[in-house]
Amino acid sequence: METSLHRQLKLFYADDDSLIEQKLGPFRIDVVRGDTLIEIQHGSLSAIRDKIRKLLADYPDHQVLVVKPLIARKRLMKLKRKNARKATSRMSPKRGCILDLFDHLVYFTQVFPHKRLAIEAPLVDVEEWRYPGHGRRRRHRDNDFQIKDQQLISVGEVHRFETAADLGQLLPEKLPQRFHTGHIAERLEIDRWVAQRMAYTLRHVGTIRQVGKQGNAFLYELPPAKRRRKSA
Repeated sequence: METSLHRQLKLFYADDDSLIEQKLGPFRIDVVRGDTLIEIQHGSLSAIRDKIRKLLADYPDHQVLVVKPLIARKRLMKLKRKNARKATSRMSPKRGCILDLFDHLVYFTQVFPHKRLAIEAPLVDVEEWRYPGHGRRRRHRDNDFQIKDQQLISVGEVHRFETAADLGQLLPEKLPQRFHTGHIAERLEIDRWVAQRMAYTLRHVGTIRQVGKQGNAFLYELPPAKRRRKSA
């Protein structure tokens, strides 16, 4: 079932002349804005990978924009039951950031980059309406819930990526010429597994290349031209 958040983002990306939920061949497109086909994807990008590849192949006169919203802040609205009218609310302690995009890009490297494909990642604040689940998680009752809806509160910074080099801008400054994921994690102050997903994605799209190992860690480097631009 479509969430309020999805409907609101379709309106956010549409202009006065746009078509919403437009049929195009075997596909239904969220927003058609001029010659741009816009797909808004809340779940894994792997779910639309084949669709996007097919759109790029079958409609060469169109640009394709994939919108992957990332939840920066979430207000939890807790209902006592599904159809209750009153809710208690609190802010989730979890915060999202642009690096969360790599959780999804690892499944999208067979499609991106492409000269007619762009990815936008808006950081959004949302309300998430929940009600109790089915009692299956007795040891973790705080996690026993169903999501009724998500609603948009605000749209913050919107990050746009058209090339592999654009993704490379998310790497930290002043990396060693040969670096491993530990260097990335330390400089960005993130967990090592997040840095590993970054490195996997950036290697597969061609932003960095693997050049050896240091112990059990793979070593990477930027191609010379990109290294010069990064340090400029």
